[in-house]
Amino acid sequence: MPSAEHFLELIQKSRKGKFKIYIGMSAGVGKTFRMLQEAHSLLRNGIDVKIGYIETHDREETAALVEGIPEIARKSVFYKGKNVEEMDLQAIINEHPEVVLVDELAHSNVEGSKNKKRWQDVLEILDNGINVISAMNIQHIESLNEEVKKITGIEVSERLPDKILALADEVVNIDLTADELLARLKEGKIYKKEKIQTALNNFFQSGHILQLRELSLKEVATHVERKVEAEIKTETFKPIKFLACISSNEKIAKNIIRKTARLASYYNSPWTVLYIQRPSENPEKIALDKQRYLINNFNLAQELGAKVARTKESSVHKGILEYVIQHNITTVCIGKPHAAFWHRMFGYSWIYTLMNRLNERQIDIIILS
Repeated sequence: MPSAEHFLELIQKSRKGKFKIYIGMSAGVGKTFRMLQEAHSLLRNGIDVKIGYIETHDREETAALVEGIPEIARKSVFYKGKNVEEMDLQAIINEHPEVVLVDELAHSNVEGSKNKKRWQDVLEILDNGINVISAMNIQHIESLNEEVKKITGIEVSERLPDKILALADEVVNIDLTADELLARLKEGKIYKKEKIQTALNNFFQSGHILQLRELSLKEVATHVERKVEAEIKTETFKPIKFLACISSNEKIAKNIIRKTARLASYYNSPWTVLYIQRPSENPEKIALDKQRYLINNFNLAQELGAKVARTKESSVHKGILEYVIQHNITTVCIGKPHAAFWHRMFGYSWIYTLMNRLNERQIDIIILS
């Protein structure tokens, strides 16, 4: 694990805020605990470290480490009939510590806050030249949403875009074996006694933990690989540029967007989502529900770091090809063609025409299932 001294070196090299994220496969692996340990180490090195927001979840070991670290007072917000404590973004910017600890990176702020999400607060803090150490779980990454749902059967509502992880200067995985994590749970170190059995029956099943652990390890390994590649790229290197081609079909489009986001994140590459608007789907003719699906998917794509483009063209393959040539796209991502659907919509041969034209220009095509 990179040491506190290594993060100290990063801080001293630049006036721009540096960003470190502790990531883990689930609650209870020790992310907040490790953040606080690092804060104590930085304090001993004379660095001005303050707590912006820490969530101890009433864990004794974690709460004990809060002692001795200066804390920027939270703000109290009246919401739905009660006072809710939130991180005070403006107070952090005003006090301007060298390093601030911000837990629960994927947290949604209460209605009426300046930003909807805590990660947006963190971007502002970094823009103000303050270094941030934060923490999150693997299941909060937007493009992994469907995969996590398949593993656990649970829809994670608190999510953040992949680009936030890509912006981090350091990503550190806090790893435990499934046995170690389950032992911590049974000892009451993660949840109170009355919640332990429910947790064991649901999220904290050994099979779930093993799969989430694998996701977490892969994510951090990919981040390291991206950083290394970014440092050794030469001027002759042709950057990969992904194009995700979507239709007005909500589920297929969402799947293509998420999977292309993963690919773009892995290769640290720019990407675009392209929608070809055929005459039958102009604003006067397209069904209202399809319009809504399109807008929602465009918003999702932008949240995940994509550029969104719309082109009016009666020929799908022609519209895609023109965009590919104009914008030097290297890799085109499309959904798996369903013969009956595509034949009914456009004449099935368009996919073969597109593949042949792309092949002539040595452009890769990825068919996503």
